[in-house]
Amino acid sequence: MSTQHTYRVIVRGTWDGLTDEARARLLSEVDAHGLTAMQFSEEGSLAYDRVLKHFSFRYVVVSDAEDGEELAAAIAEDRAETYLDERGYGHGALRSTVTDMDTMKINYKGRRGSATA
Repeated sequence: MSTQHTYRVIVRGTWDGLTDEARARLLSEVDAHGLTAMQFSEEGSLAYDRVLKHFSFRYVVVSDAEDGEELAAAIAEDRAETYLDERGYGHGALRSTVTDMDTMKINYKGRRGSATA
């Protein structure tokens, strides 16, 4: 049985070939997709601004550690592409940044010793 790891994946892309209808729909929902909406989740969260130039998704992907970051990126990119294609949102190539949360080192500088009351 393989160990499961949790990955945080940011998928980035550029809008490309948006129809007038898609552009209008995105602009009508822009306030729901700003900086405050950016959260990592299995469903993913989409973020973009009024300029409609770039966008990003944030995903949590859980998969076998032996499959590594490449598979986590592929899964997240597939989810993003499916979301975009189902809504008719034209886009360019997608690229990802992956962080393995199970191997990430946390630096607790300044937190040495016991806390005083």
